[in-house]
Amino acid sequence: MTDFSANNHATTEAEMGDYFALLKPRVMSLVVFTALVGLLVAPVPVHPFLGFVAILCIAVGAGASGALNMWWDADIDAVMKRTAGRPIPSGRVAPGEALGIGVALSGFSILLLGLATNFLAAALLAFTIFFYLVVYSMWLKRATPQNIVIGGAAGAFPPMIGWAVATGGVSIESLLMFALIFMWTPPHFWALALFVKSDYGRAGVPMLTETHGRDATRRHVLVYTLLLVPVALGLGLTSIGGPVYMAVAVVMNAWFLKGAVDIWRRDDAACEADRHRVEINVFKVSLYYLFAHFGALLAEAALRLYGLGGWSW
Repeated sequence: MTDFSANNHATTEAEMGDYFALLKPRVMSLVVFTALVGLLVAPVPVHPFLGFVAILCIAVGAGASGALNMWWDADIDAVMKRTAGRPIPSGRVAPGEALGIGVALSGFSILLLGLATNFLAAALLAFTIFFYLVVYSMWLKRATPQNIVIGGAAGAFPPMIGWAVATGGVSIESLLMFALIFMWTPPHFWALALFVKSDYGRAGVPMLTETHGRDATRRHVLVYTLLLVPVALGLGLTSIGGPVYMAVAVVMNAWFLKGAVDIWRRDDAACEADRHRVEINVFKVSLYYLFAHFGALLAEAALRLYGLGGWSW
């Protein structure tokens, strides 16, 4: 836990943008998109107003998780160049304010989602917030180099929540959407870690590049990408998949897998020679990867409205 808790006062006056930054808007955008896809591809239609309220609650819940994470990790953020400018370590927002905002938004989003939709969706949102704060931030992040692997589950729940909003349940489709994000997170993050000179070691965070070295990280990128491919293709064979999704999945997975193989074959000398060009390119592909898959699921859902999407069986 951060020493910032001892000083519960901001050193400069916070602006609205500082409070918004607490919510990690970039992460929130991915959460909203995947949750929306989970809701829209479900076989049960949702009233547009209830759908809007549900997505709003999921977005607020994701923002609450970000604020609570920044509150807890303020000591780590303060010593890393990438995060030193965040609202708490820079002194613009007091730790107590971030904690209060996180707790209030968590309670609001969970309660409203439960009242507007169903208990399961609210329970999944509550567990996601708990998982991100307690399991990932408080426990895994500082305890094991597999932190990003297990902790990636927090970012994989949104499509399951969206599906639960519509159906009130869990299915193979929602589980595979979860698995797609869960298996994508490690190679996505480690591709970034291989070319970003981080100071996680100085901050006491046991990231894989720090604890096992860059060669081991390259092997992990390949292994997790190999495990990701059947999950992505398997999702295409479910009721929410179809030819459009499968075509996108084949192309994107071939592209991503080729990048993972290229990373695996490299060494530090090659990386320094071309300024980590391969790692940068694979990271960029990983950004397109997830949006392409979930966008293809949306396309299949739209085609099914006209009797054109999905598989004939």
